[in-house]
Amino acid sequence: MKPYVICHMVSSVDGRILHSRWRPQTRDGGMLFERLHERLGGDAWLIGRVTGAEFAKSSGYRSSAARSYPREPWIARREAAAFAVVLDLHGRIAWGRADIGGDPIVVVLGTQVDDAHLEGLRGDGVSYFFAGERTLDLRAALEFLNRELGIKRLLLEGGGHVNGAFLRAGLIDEVSLAVCPALDGAHGAPSVFDSRAAESDSRAPLTGMQLASCEVLDGGAVWLRYRLENAPSD
Repeated sequence: MKPYVICHMVSSVDGRILHSRWRPQTRDGGMLFERLHERLGGDAWLIGRVTGAEFAKSSGYRSSAARSYPREPWIARREAAAFAVVLDLHGRIAWGRADIGGDPIVVVLGTQVDDAHLEGLRGDGVSYFFAGERTLDLRAALEFLNRELGIKRLLLEGGGHVNGAFLRAGLIDEVSLAVCPALDGAHGAPSVFDSRAAESDSRAPLTGMQLASCEVLDGGAVWLRYRLENAPSD
């Protein structure tokens, strides 16, 4: 069983998510994102490697390990109000910390990650588990989080590629989108949902979307919440 997944994002009217590019310029996007994040009340939030690296405090781990480590889950903390889950297939992020804003970090890795990286994660007190080898099995990752950490409500807050991967896998139950009164207008700017060229012909298994709520916020932003209906997985 997987958690209930809410993709929570703040965008411009044209669906772009890099706030520094918006016009007119505004500082409200990030603060609005955090306020709505709290209102949604998830017991975990999930981001990708690029966003996760912004929180890292270490320049790198050692190049070799003192021992070898089994490719098995290692959980530093099992009890928390919320967990910060980060997808890092190749083990690129050296954390230098065990939590983000008090939320314990849990990293989803591929089995090819070397022992030195696992040793670094353990030294930082960062939990990890494996969900594939060359690609991540997103459904398996969600099921692990539910089964092992009791996560029932997860806020997906990745960049466009991460959000798009979950969308195409039919794993998003709800979209929470705050649309701000700003525009980007540039070709190739980061968007709420995106894909790489090889995935451009892959379609999400959506069979329906139902408007759950619509709220006009201070400053002219509109908060839309849609429940998604996905075709049953095989």
